[in-house]
Amino acid sequence: MNETLKNIAGRYSCRDFADTPLTDAQIYELVSAALAAPSAMNRQPWRVSVVTDKTLIEELDAEGMALLAAEEDKSAYERMMARGGKLFYDAPCLIVITSDGSAYAAIDSGILCQNIALAAQSLGLGSCIVAMLRIPLSGPRGPEFKKRLKFGDGYDFSISILVGNAQSGKEPHELDRGKVVFV
Repeated sequence: MNETLKNIAGRYSCRDFADTPLTDAQIYELVSAALAAPSAMNRQPWRVSVVTDKTLIEELDAEGMALLAAEEDKSAYERMMARGGKLFYDAPCLIVITSDGSAYAAIDSGILCQNIALAAQSLGLGSCIVAMLRIPLSGPRGPEFKKRLKFGDGYDFSISILVGNAQSGKEPHELDRGKVVFV
């Protein structure tokens, strides 16, 4: 199996990050992988915010957890509490992808995010693709957070990914070949 296929097969959603910050070289490689992503008609409808400010990540986390706790349906809150009570699992780096809302922006943002996840795996880093950032962004402090995350005019949240050194490993999910049909 070649290295690319090994990285795809070995990648899992890390929810146990070490406190070690990423190096500038690691961030450079992740950003380079992100920007190498293809997009429909090469429109590149995205912007990427690399967040290593632990205070900001913790504020986003606390706001999101408070909003989840206030919801009538407690299932999401209980699930996060069972995972340690953090939306962002103490990751030292949160990469936020915003897009312009054009026709293929969501798909293109997903491709960009997957490039980051596979680059992280190839660098020996853990990653977890998360949409939970939508929670604090949709709350009363959302406009403040969008400004601090440097959302561009006309850009809105698409997806985000946590990256850092994994404290522990996990087996990737089982392949369900029943999800595939051949025509």
